[in-house]
Amino acid sequence: MAMVTSLVSERPVVIFSKSSCCMCHTIKTLISNFGANPTVYELDEHPDGKRLEKELRGLGCKPSVPAVFIGEELIGGANEVMRLHLQGQLVQLLLNANAIWV
Repeated sequence: MAMVTSLVSERPVVIFSKSSCCMCHTIKTLISNFGANPTVYELDEHPDGKRLEKELRGLGCKPSVPAVFIGEELIGGANEVMRLHLQGQLVQLLLNANAIWV
């Protein structure tokens, strides 16, 4: 878990993704459209991608991507992010993490 923990501590929004994953693309686009600039790690292109994927699974990410962290907190995958968006809570999380400004 150390590598994931270290990476998510560096930025307000971190997304672990795979370049061929359509749901990953959707979540990256959604968050970017709010004005956030997420740090994205494409596990299929990252030299430690397999290790990161194993750590994400250990944190409970199933499937392992997309895995979204906001303010160093694991939000979850596509279902969780979309639920927060539909409930009107995603923007507030981004604001609280200083990922976007009003």
